[in-house]
Amino acid sequence: MHIVVCTKQTPDSAAKLTVDAAGVVSWGDSPIVINPWDEYAVEEALLIKERLGDVKVTVVSVGPEAALEALKHAIAMGCDEAVRVWDDSFQNIDSLGTARVLAAAIKKMGDVDLVLMGKSAIDSQTGQVAVALARQLGFAPLTYVIKINELDPAGKIAAERLLEEGRQVVEAPLPAVVGTTKGINEPRYPSFMGIRKATRAAYPLWSAADVGVQAGTPGVRWGNITPPPAREGSAEIISADTPEEAARLLVDRLLAEKVI
Repeated sequence: MHIVVCTKQTPDSAAKLTVDAAGVVSWGDSPIVINPWDEYAVEEALLIKERLGDVKVTVVSVGPEAALEALKHAIAMGCDEAVRVWDDSFQNIDSLGTARVLAAAIKKMGDVDLVLMGKSAIDSQTGQVAVALARQLGFAPLTYVIKINELDPAGKIAAERLLEEGRQVVEAPLPAVVGTTKGINEPRYPSFMGIRKATRAAYPLWSAADVGVQAGTPGVRWGNITPPPAREGSAEIISADTPEEAARLLVDRLLAEKVI
């Protein structure tokens, strides 16, 4: 069985986004890390490998040299191989373009039974790539998966999707594209041996020509970027001798401000 995990490099989740007067966007000094949502996909692929045995896990990323950090992290966790796909024409690539490039790379790999990825990337949060990729590949799309109940390499996958109304149990034939969400597992920390393996591993670079896609893939162009207006506000502390008196004063104040 061959599992492909799609990942992306993103700023750390604690990074603070700023936009200056000239419209230049900055993540400050935040390190570039593997997209946190993708860690769940990597972990799920490794758990499947441990459970079934004869499984190869390949991680792929569409991105510039900074994407190597995400690939190295996945290899350190336990993935077998990693591939980076990049062309200068991919700069500012959009969700559909990313899906097309990933689909071309996956087709180049040959027989792939399952594609895993996080539900979205924390920087863009579009959540569109998984479904678009499934469409490009002709695979069944399963998004917001919080549990894989059954996986038959020769047949189907049964999973639970986490929705606002509850959980939805679904089945689909393989191959499939699965978007995982938080709660499906607890990602492992890379081991020392895994980190050494990631340091020594080869990271092939596939160009647009290598995967057979036309340069100049659709991208996003930002005409003007401005920071949101500063929020202004004030706070009033209500003091009282007892909780009951404080509650009464608070209610009176809310009524006076027509909040309630």
